[in-house]
Amino acid sequence: MPTVSVGSVELFHETHGSGTPLLLIMGLAVDSTGWALQTPEFAKHHRTTVFDNRGVGRSAKPAGPYTIAEMAEDAVGVMDALDITRAHVVGISMGGMIAQELALRYPERLDRLVLACTYAEPLASMARQQQESLAQFGGSIDDAGAMAVDTSALDPMTLFQHLMPLVFTPTFLAQELPQLMQLMTGSLQWGFSVEGILAQVQACMGHRTTDRLHQIAAPTLVLTGDADRLIAPEHSDVLAEKIPGAQLVKLEGGSHGFNFETPDAFNQTVLHFLSGTS
Repeated sequence: MPTVSVGSVELFHETHGSGTPLLLIMGLAVDSTGWALQTPEFAKHHRTTVFDNRGVGRSAKPAGPYTIAEMAEDAVGVMDALDITRAHVVGISMGGMIAQELALRYPERLDRLVLACTYAEPLASMARQQQESLAQFGGSIDDAGAMAVDTSALDPMTLFQHLMPLVFTPTFLAQELPQLMQLMTGSLQWGFSVEGILAQVQACMGHRTTDRLHQIAAPTLVLTGDADRLIAPEHSDVLAEKIPGAQLVKLEGGSHGFNFETPDAFNQTVLHFLSGTS
């Protein structure tokens, strides 16, 4: 099993294809299998590397708290271990937050940047949603961002059942639920850490880059779906406004899980941008 050590954390990774390096960074609670509908297509054009973030999949699941900055260091550590000096970087949701920090901390390591269905910081409506979601699981968050949750009352399927209606459209869930459950069951074979997932959640809650976005120098595509119920498209408006020269694309009918629900549109949009023709 290919892993690299970044500090004290072992991270699983895979590389496919050849060409210009491309690093894909996945979102909250999902391992690198979440790129299953992107990797084969992207690998036709790029040396495509995926990895499991700390806390999920085949990577280590250390006790929290985590920060997005730490997870950006993880991503750079994977690049270092694979002798990737520069790469295109595509981050989705939490992965987009990690990609922002990577771009800000290591501008010399990026060619082109894609920030998909993500935010620079949670707007008021998003913060309320996060608090309400924690409350459903008997948890709370204070003004400093510290969470308190009874993890003994949580299990993977409870978390998935809460998240899926926010990530996918009702039509897609009705048609593809067996496929989604198969994917989730496959991920669980590598172990599931509630503590690791909650540490990722807390990292997302503490993410703040709005005041630094003007420092991002890489050509940037901000990509979202106009039907995203988890991270409202307005968050992408902020990113596109603050990042110099950023392009903003909103895919019609796109959900938060649009890379999985509408992969053709997602893949074509990303590959067109990475080609440098737009």
